Amino acid sequence: MSKKSKTETEVTMYPRYGSDYPLDPLTYDELERAVSILHENENFTASLRFVDITLKEPTKKMMAAYQRGDSFEREADVVLLDNENEITIEAVVSLSQNRVLEFADTKEVGQPLIVQDEFIEMTMVCMQNEEVIRALEKRGLDISQRGQVQIDPLSFGYFDDEFEDADNHQRRLVRGYFLARNEANDNAYAHPIEGLMVTVDLHKQEVVEVFDSGVVPVPETMRNYERQYIEKFRDRPKPIEITQPEGVNYKVEGWRVDWQRWSFRIGFNLREGLVLHDIRYNDVDKGEVREICRRASIAEMTVPYCDASPTSSRKNAFDVGEYGLGGLANSLTLGCDCLGEIKYFDFDFINAFGEIESIPHAVCMHEEDDSILWKHTDLRTERVENRRSTKLILSFIATVGNYEYGFYWVFRQDGSIELEVKALGVMQTGALKEGETAKFGTLVEDRVYAVNHQHFFCARLDMTIDGEKNQVVETESLADPIGETNPYGNAFYTKTTVFKTEQEAQRRHKYETVRTWTIQNPNNRNRMGANPGYRIQPMEVVSPFFQEGSVIHRRAGFLLNHLWVTPYNEKEYFPAGQYPNQNPGPDGLPKWTEQNRNIENEDIVVWYCFGHHHVPRLEDWPMMPTAKLGFMLKPSGFFDTSPCLDLPPAKCDPCCETEDGYVPMRRSKRMRRTIRYENLKAEEEQRRKDSKKS
Repeated sequence: MSKKSKTETEVTMYPRYGSDYPLDPLTYDELERAVSILHENENFTASLRFVDITLKEPTKKMMAAYQRGDSFEREADVVLLDNENEITIEAVVSLSQNRVLEFADTKEVGQPLIVQDEFIEMTMVCMQNEEVIRALEKRGLDISQRGQVQIDPLSFGYFDDEFEDADNHQRRLVRGYFLARNEANDNAYAHPIEGLMVTVDLHKQEVVEVFDSGVVPVPETMRNYERQYIEKFRDRPKPIEITQPEGVNYKVEGWRVDWQRWSFRIGFNLREGLVLHDIRYNDVDKGEVREICRRASIAEMTVPYCDASPTSSRKNAFDVGEYGLGGLANSLTLGCDCLGEIKYFDFDFINAFGEIESIPHAVCMHEEDDSILWKHTDLRTERVENRRSTKLILSFIATVGNYEYGFYWVFRQDGSIELEVKALGVMQTGALKEGETAKFGTLVEDRVYAVNHQHFFCARLDMTIDGEKNQVVETESLADPIGETNPYGNAFYTKTTVFKTEQEAQRRHKYETVRTWTIQNPNNRNRMGANPGYRIQPMEVVSPFFQEGSVIHRRAGFLLNHLWVTPYNEKEYFPAGQYPNQNPGPDGLPKWTEQNRNIENEDIVVWYCFGHHHVPRLEDWPMMPTAKLGFMLKPSGFFDTSPCLDLPPAKCDPCCETEDGYVPMRRSKRMRRTIRYENLKAEEEQRRKDSKKS
């Protein structure tokens, strides 16, 4: 394919189809227009299929110069598959100039993400394959019977013992795993078909290999979670109503949100799902709106299954780069997924055939009461001060095969930002022969075990604490040796280190020193002379269990550290590389940071990896209760004092308030005696002073 370069023609701005800001997601009309422009291009052929059309985000230079109301260019990044020539094509479409700016086959290693249409086609190919049919018949199963056999498609990965010819790694491959159902709505994960796995070539639409290690009887025990299988429900809990009779506290204008003193813009794309842009805080004490983060997203997600069986050992999904979280987003419903006064955002995307599909209510935004923000009872003045906390939550939920993942970005009144991830759904299972034990999992049914596994996420944080030039500081707490400066052996101090290069900043958590990392602006000072910053506060801290030399170690090298810091580069968005699907690795962060570039007082991107270590429990079966993980960005010297002192008091029960609005103390008898005793002592002391004067 030839490459068409940009020409120096004058740009004519076209009507913006509802987009009034350069970072807004592509609209329905813009997606339609992009497809039309591509279809009219001379390089577009009938064998091409769409993988993704997403906004080509404007450069930082362009955004720095942009003023509200300015006209602006809109461009779309496009990924196409050429099934006939078995290549991937990257294109750039100008929606302002109505033409294709670039159109070329990519030289990137790996395959683009698998679109949902390909999963459906893969299933149809397997159902018609004679070898697959015979393998299932040996197990007493008939694939032609509707619903009896379920085929789960998973990404192929990259394993040196398969298809060793280098050319074969250019094939677009996917694996299929088999489960059975005793009836239409049965939980198939209770009936794994062990030892059977299929590989399909998606370009050629044909089965490449059927792996069959021998018949393991399919477990028959039914264990279901759908409502029709529950014999008796507990009494329905009395409803908790969430109402805001005076209205919500946020303001929405297009994709911009203002809440309390926060402002930010919402983005959404097929690969990452929810993206937050231009996060700022209005610091009234300083009289300025301050920058915190230019762009925040989940840039990759990896789930290594930690089982040595021939089938489960091949399950190493990269859910962002291989499937796309945004395209798998649920359409959220009130009362089930969201509760309260809700603002929804819809998302449009492209399918493989260039048709526009929509996910209504892809993102939910709402406020929640968050208990007490701060409180103090002064035992001497008998006055109580407290403030209740309210938080703003933006969320979306993606169904990735057997698991659901909920992503909740939380903004709080104390200036902190939290990302909470909720993992839930049905666990991956394997089957055992009679008498076998589950070394790498937990037995949940007769001859059924849930596989040990881990969930890892990598957040990409393009930080701008008070501007573009930032750096990362590591803080460790150290016990002062017993001696002259610490005679009682109880004191500790903190030691800080400024990371100067990328390789210095490849760090892991350390419990022994309570190691933390803070993103700072070295060019600004708070009122105490320190640099303003935001600290990364972890929740669950997990390290990967894959070993050096393993396939996943090579492909998911970004998980070897909890923290990475890189200088900003507009081509470095995904920690496992642009195309992790079938990528042998190493790529992404391990490869980029070999340059060991300077990161001190630079325009930097912070990458934070966090996870969940899942050793299955019986209580996780057949439906797993929510597991919560994530991290917080907490202000650390960013504000000159507490940013939430000016919150007005809550409206308490009137019968509890004094005339001046204070809540009286509820004292114990002992406390009353103590205060009375102290008052008597004070009165006696005053009498002595008076008698001396007289």
